[in-house]
Amino acid sequence: MSQKLNPVWLLLGMAMSVGAQEKPADFAAQVLLAVSGSGPWYRLELPLNVQLQARQTDLSDLRVFNAAGEPQAYALARESAQTRDDGRLNDVKWFPLYNSADATERAPSVRVQSSANGTLVEVQPSSQLEAGEEVLRGWLLDASAIKAPLQQLILDWTSERDGFQRFSIEASDDLQHWQAWGEGQVARLTFSDERIEQHEVALPGRSARYLRLLWDSSSFAPILTSAQLKSSDPRNLPLPLVWSQALAGSTTKAGEYTWQLPMGLNVERVQVELKQPNSLAPVTLAGRRESSLPWQTLSSGLLYRLTQNGQDVVQNELQLYGQPVQQLKLTVDERGGGLGEQAPSVKYAVRATQVIFLARGEGPFSLALGNPTVKIANLPLSTLIPDFTPAKLAALGKATVQGAAVATPTAPATATVAEQTNWKKFGLWAVLLLSVVFLGAMAFSLLRKPPAKS
Repeated sequence: MSQKLNPVWLLLGMAMSVGAQEKPADFAAQVLLAVSGSGPWYRLELPLNVQLQARQTDLSDLRVFNAAGEPQAYALARESAQTRDDGRLNDVKWFPLYNSADATERAPSVRVQSSANGTLVEVQPSSQLEAGEEVLRGWLLDASAIKAPLQQLILDWTSERDGFQRFSIEASDDLQHWQAWGEGQVARLTFSDERIEQHEVALPGRSARYLRLLWDSSSFAPILTSAQLKSSDPRNLPLPLVWSQALAGSTTKAGEYTWQLPMGLNVERVQVELKQPNSLAPVTLAGRRESSLPWQTLSSGLLYRLTQNGQDVVQNELQLYGQPVQQLKLTVDERGGGLGEQAPSVKYAVRATQVIFLARGEGPFSLALGNPTVKIANLPLSTLIPDFTPAKLAALGKATVQGAAVATPTAPATATVAEQTNWKKFGLWAVLLLSVVFLGAMAFSLLRKPPAKS
């Protein structure tokens, strides 16, 4: 009676056989892993400096080994900007927050009327303000209809003059207790007959029923004409961005700077160092995979570091769409003063990569990278973990990198064998040369021998 093989174990066996002949010494770099929590599956957030040890852009040369040097079944959790769900855009209601011009408290006191489900109907000052006394200090946004974490705030406004709008962001579920969510900044600027606008503000990815935006006492809030909140399903939240160390660049002509990345990467953000205060630079960022390919425009925008009211207002990031690039070029419109003769350093950000492996055998476990010839060996998550769900992924044991990646040493035996092989080659060549000389001597002696008399 034949027994049917479980397809999951069959695929696991096939994956193990792919790397059955591979050993840690076949890879250029290794790093030790420490595991904690309940196994047998462990999840590792791969640091960018370790990922850069790979020789294949898609991480096909990544492997996990146990203490005996046996490969472990593993999967990669990766995503790109092209495939990621960027969330849903929600229009929300907004209500003005007034205060008296000489009020000492920052947050205006208000009376609120809401419906049974928490939706705001009316927001009024707690005390009646006379004409000329009221000052617009901020806005209250009603996000009660949004049941998902909030990722981004998008505003539009009117004001008497262009410039920056800076405000604090607070969140609440009951309109009584407020939690700080940091600061926001939007801008509307005119430069060389061009209008440059920044409408988006990043939010921390948490849920809240209400948001409060407050301008400080030295500036009045503008009139809002639109307010939107982008939310994401908790099951589809993107992996976090991981940032590189500062990367030095070079310049070949005024207003043009280039940088070489360690390998092809799906870059989603670039941060440009702005050393000098009061720098203003309209820029265009281009990229390519290699020097033989033409440059492709990736992003454009206005970079600035300006001092206002004793504080630096900085916008030094450009957003990309995750295209794989290995070279970057920044072209600066020098009518804004430029960024100097020396190329500024940049940092780049990519989406985090998670490695999930099934621990088999004894630890310590290690991760190896750096082999341009090996084939892909990772499994789909649904194969590695039966009945996989995002909740299961969050509950897995945790693996962390211990120390920096270490280069795999060359085995002394290999050098000895190479030396022996070289001596054998030299010996064979010597024998051949001696044979040629011997044959030449014999031929010469035969030619010099007098002919026999008849």
